[in-house]
Amino acid sequence: MRVFKSIWTLHRWLGITAGVVLMMTAITGVLLLVKKDYSWIQPSTMPCAEGTIDELQPLQKVYEAVFALDLPQFQSEDDIARIDFRPKKRLHKVLSKHEHMEVQVCAITLATSAPRMRRSDWLESLHDGSWFGDFAHGKVMPAVALILIFLCGSGYVMWGVPKWRRWRKRRAS
Repeated sequence: MRVFKSIWTLHRWLGITAGVVLMMTAITGVLLLVKKDYSWIQPSTMPCAEGTIDELQPLQKVYEAVFALDLPQFQSEDDIARIDFRPKKRLHKVLSKHEHMEVQVCAITLATSAPRMRRSDWLESLHDGSWFGDFAHGKVMPAVALILIFLCGSGYVMWGVPKWRRWRKRRAS
């Protein structure tokens, strides 16, 4: 009985503690699942011109098109976090290191979109714990995952052991 009570107490306190992190992970996970459906989470892709591979503009021209907008988030190559290329849409998504801003550039005509906030990257950093720092991402989140595995296992034990005991009592009598 002592072991069962210890498991129950540990299950309760770990559940309370990990519940906050699990709730945040679940909420951000749901938002990340539907990010393409809501442009306030992730900007929708702008339409681009059709063209062949030979008509694609070089990356240097994409940089120049973004820098020509003269935005404070895109002043030099150091301000660019990454450039995502969508081959089927003939589109470059240029992401800033600052303020989660995005500018889309047509890979054929070099037409640009207005700068838009890309909240999906911020949500992803919350989801995986990296927003709180390397310690949270590398140590806390894996620990919470292990706690979740324990909670599932101990929950089944707490549910199954009383049923097993009742079954054994009925069988003995």
